[in-house]
Amino acid sequence: MVERATNMAPAAVGGVGQGPRLKYDIKTDQLIMINHGPDTGIHLLHRAVALDALYDSAERFPQPKCHPETRKELLDNLYDWATDPNSKYSIRWLHGPAGAGKSAVMQTLCGRLRDAQRLGGGFFFKRGHATRGNAKMLFATLAYELALYRSELKDAISRIVETNPSLLGRGMDVQLRNLILEPCKRLQDTIPLILLVDGLDECEDHRVQRDILRLTASTVNDPGVPLRILVASRPEPHIRETFDNEYFQGLFDSVNIYQSFEDVRIYLRHEFLRIHREHPTTMQNIPTPWPSPEILEILVEKSSGYFIYASTVIKFVDDEYSWPSQQLDIITRNLVPHDAESPFEALDQLYIQILSGIPARYRPRLFEILCVIMHYPDSTIPLMEIDNLLALEPGAVLLILRPLHSVLKLSCNQEPIRVHHASFRDFLDSQERSSIFYPGSPQHRAKLGHSILKAVAYRHEDPRKSREDSSFRWCVQIPPFADGRS
Repeated sequence: MVERATNMAPAAVGGVGQGPRLKYDIKTDQLIMINHGPDTGIHLLHRAVALDALYDSAERFPQPKCHPETRKELLDNLYDWATDPNSKYSIRWLHGPAGAGKSAVMQTLCGRLRDAQRLGGGFFFKRGHATRGNAKMLFATLAYELALYRSELKDAISRIVETNPSLLGRGMDVQLRNLILEPCKRLQDTIPLILLVDGLDECEDHRVQRDILRLTASTVNDPGVPLRILVASRPEPHIRETFDNEYFQGLFDSVNIYQSFEDVRIYLRHEFLRIHREHPTTMQNIPTPWPSPEILEILVEKSSGYFIYASTVIKFVDDEYSWPSQQLDIITRNLVPHDAESPFEALDQLYIQILSGIPARYRPRLFEILCVIMHYPDSTIPLMEIDNLLALEPGAVLLILRPLHSVLKLSCNQEPIRVHHASFRDFLDSQERSSIFYPGSPQHRAKLGHSILKAVAYRHEDPRKSREDSSFRWCVQIPPFADGRS
């Protein structure tokens, strides 16, 4: 048992029951674990859980949600299916392009199902994230949520893990069968619990995504298991092909998250009213309605009926360090309605406009930082380590990226940079779309590789250990320049 530390304040504790507790030592600025007894199965399970992937996780706060006046028909449709004991389908696939609002719908539905005590669990995938992108944590996390939400499942799941802790290191099929299917067979409910999996296309590789879908089919195929599953993803061909397979015949229904210009109009109108109200000093001389109906309609048209454009506009305008009216003027300058070749051409132009807000003197460094965000082997590298990697002054990365708050989540120097939405990563990954801001050229990656090699050499005095470093292995994979330079 750890000795009691003085000057302690209670800290957040994961799990339930009488397992290890965390105390915060104010003097040393450290968390200390204090053990009060043997771990229960729930505590063991807690260690294998992707807490960041939960629908109400702190890492995802504030979570995207639908405005109360938007997506009403779609949400009611999904909720009615989830709570109807006689529904024909056990699996539904909610699909739509990047920025359509799938995660907001899933998040809002999670809250409604939780209030109705029908939520079994939710997992929100995110590409490249250490835990949210890891499929190995999916079923352990869902089992943990089932144990928390349903008391009759808690003891059963806890005993299973206590009896066989090795389950937490076994394959997805073994975890699903032992941690979810077997305990859920004991439920007496006629109305099933709902498991929600958001962003399946952002999880690892295509093979794993197919495996997850096939396992969900085996779950709902068992009539003794009162579970239904809602999966949300982009309409990727391999996912569509898997749903078209015989595994899913008669089991699933496909739901397209449609374009909705009216919902986007409602969202923008309410958000601009909120901004006008919450910025009384800077907006006191701006008459309402703001913006004008003409500008509002142009923004609605530019959205192509999807929320990612609208929400990015609102984040950009609602900058606490700027005048909202001036921020909106930046967006609407030379903005005229036209027929776009692509539904997201306007979004690309918005991203370019936001990136153009970086002062010219910082542009060379901006490319280096964007290259780190897109291509550095460790996606969890903190801000301060990017400063060190690129030989910048402490705090330089945060200073340079501050104008990008609407597309990047910047917290503190100890935290990694988070991309608000996958569509911005897609934009940066395409030279055709990001144009002059494309960070993936061989020159940019070679420059990053040079910085990484210097950092690796500094970390490892022994050259043999340098070659074992994952960052070193990434560097040697950089393609040579077309003219033969390397």
